[in-house]
Parts: sequence; C-alpha cells; structure tokens
Amino acid sequence: MIYLAADHGGFSLKEEIKAAFDGVGLAYEDLGAFDLVPDDDYPDYAIPAAKKVSESPKENKAILFCRSGTGEVIVANKFRGVRATLSWSTEHAKLSREKNDCNVLAIPADFIDINTAKEIIGAWLNTDFSKDERHIRRLKKIAEIDK
Repeated sequence: MIYLAADHGGFSLKEEIKAAFDGVGLAYEDLGAFDLVPDDDYPDYAIPAAKKVSESPKENKAILFCRSGTGEVIVANKFRGVRATLSWSTEHAKLSREKNDCNVLAIPADFIDINTAKEIIGAWLNTDFSKDERHIRRLKKIAEIDK
C-alpha cells in the first residue's frame, strides 16, 4: 500500500498527486491532512505514515509532502524498518530505491512544481532495489541499529 500524508505546506501538492493517482487507478490511502490548516504540525501526519510503513516495510511505502521535506524525513527515520529519503530529482529518487531500498519519500513542495513531483514519484515507485550484495550488506548494518 502507498500512504500519503502532508501538513499545510504540502497539502495542495498532495491533493494534486491524489488526483493523478486516481487518474491512473493507483491505489493509496490518504492519512491527512484532510483540510488545509495553516498552523498544523508535520509530525502529526508523518508519524502515522511512518508507523504504517514500519508495520510492513517491504510491502508498504509512504510519500510525505511538506515545505522542505526535512522534518518529515527526520520523523520517519525514527521508526524501525523505515528508510526515508528527501528527493528533488528523478535521478536521486531512483538511486534512493536502487541503492538504499527507501520506502518513504519526502517531497519538498516549496522547491518543486507538480510536474516535477509527478516525475520524481513515478521514478521512485517504478524503481526496484538492485539487490546488489554491497547494498544488502549495508542495509543489514543499518538494520542492526534497529535492534
């Protein structure tokens, strides 16, 4: 499952991405915000999304939207099994999947437009983990921290 979440800074972009997903029949669950609340706090949305991914890190993914994406990545990476990244280009998004098997993507709404966001998300969702031995070895070392 793909979970979507956004605070006020990413709310509009999340809504546009939902419409794009609906247009191609891509399943997702929106975890909020459900209305634009100018003084809401990103942890209130990043935490539920990261929890969902943490429940099944190989199957679930989340896309988080806020102004810079930084705070949401910090929050998401606190959860066991979550590997969150902040991407601003398709190449970066692809590498986060190929090399790090990232399962949470943060989109910095203040720095990219809807078309760029669509390209980044498409690249991220359509790129598989490479399963190269060196990347597996590195992820195992990171998993040891979770223990």
